[in-house]
Amino acid sequence: MTEKIDIENVVQPGKTYRVDRARYEAMRAAMWAALPTASPGLDARALKAAILPALPEDLFPGGATAGWWIKCVQLDLEAKRRVVREGKPLRFRRAG
Repeated sequence: MTEKIDIENVVQPGKTYRVDRARYEAMRAAMWAALPTASPGLDARALKAAILPALPEDLFPGGATAGWWIKCVQLDLEAKRRVVREGKPLRFRRAG
């Protein structure tokens, strides 16, 4: 059985979800390295392109399920006020 952690979702305040710790932490590290600190940030397509090469192949073989995990981590980090979304199209950056 894999170890789980609780995460939040900015869209559903007060609700938590349990997800695989290893995948979450790998995605969070890759996302944090890719996200800029200044506006305008990265749109979803650019963020995914920046993250995919940094993901461990054993957890995300061929980038499988990476899109779901990017959104999962993005929503959790937004709920924790570590990531900011802005503009249209939506762009993401680290919170200042």
